Amino acid sequence: MAYAYDNLKLEKGMYQQAGRTFTQVLEDCDPSEHYRGSPLEGLDAFQRQLKRFGIKVRGAGSDVVEKFFATADSAVLFPEYIARSVHQGMEEGDLLPELVASVTQIEGMDYRSICSDAQDESKELRAVAEGASIPATTVKTQANLVRLHKRGRMLVASYEAVRFQKLDLFSVTLRQIGAHIKRMQLEDAVDVLIHGDGNNNAAAAISTASEAGGTKPALSYDALVDFWSQFDPYEMNTMLVPSSVMLQMLKLDEFQNPLTGLNFQGTGKLTTPIGAKLLRVSSVPEGSLIGLDRRYALEQVQSGGVTVEYDKLIDRQLERAAITVISGFAKLFTGAAKVLEV
Repeated sequence: MAYAYDNLKLEKGMYQQAGRTFTQVLEDCDPSEHYRGSPLEGLDAFQRQLKRFGIKVRGAGSDVVEKFFATADSAVLFPEYIARSVHQGMEEGDLLPELVASVTQIEGMDYRSICSDAQDESKELRAVAEGASIPATTVKTQANLVRLHKRGRMLVASYEAVRFQKLDLFSVTLRQIGAHIKRMQLEDAVDVLIHGDGNNNAAAAISTASEAGGTKPALSYDALVDFWSQFDPYEMNTMLVPSSVMLQMLKLDEFQNPLTGLNFQGTGKLTTPIGAKLLRVSSVPEGSLIGLDRRYALEQVQSGGVTVEYDKLIDRQLERAAITVISGFAKLFTGAAKVLEV
């Protein structure tokens, strides 16, 4: 049986369609739904093209980089392979899903988030007497735009240096690039949680220092419980801590509860006695920790996905080919994130 993927003409222009990825363009030309019930079911359009040209990108028997450049058509697949490998590295160990309430995809660089001015009594669902007006919650756009950052890495290598390298090994380098990009995005997220997004919504800073003495005692379980109590009506379900603060917390008697240790030993995930998930984040300033309600604290804004300089890559000009991602973060509800200074 003849399949459409065997006869597709691949060209650089497939990367130039605004707001659409290379794979989306391929899917329009060769829809995956046409392969239901066939041996190719479960592969997307890009994976079918790899099969077409016999390119194996994973495993001990993976091909060398040069295999992509055996024909002019197969060379067009190389930038998408780069982008997918980088994206895979971004997903490995990604902590952002633990912090972000919503992800918004946009086209362009200008975006305003929304905010609600519900405060104090207007947040409470009180009974409404007959004929009385119903309390209102006003939703409006923020005054300032969300600041988007271009984060990326430069791929610096000659074609001669990598042409005979196995794709499986080359993918490791690309995944590391993705991990570096995601680490920078996490730093951006932490900065917005602490300082706000420019709309006068910095997180409240709470100190463990006593008002009388003004000195900061060692971190205690009582201080954590007091911090937890500050979140009503939100729920502190996530805590971001640097390594030094995590060490202090893990040495508390309450954190040495057998059930807490058993969960860590069995799953590798740390939870606190107050129910919040504990995440070690090096970009959190030393001597502080961030508590947040991940359901309401942060919005991630993305302009497109992983972008590569496809012209250079297709033409084997790997020297200084940029791999970038554009994203930013907006604060949703100011009270959903607070900082404890210890």
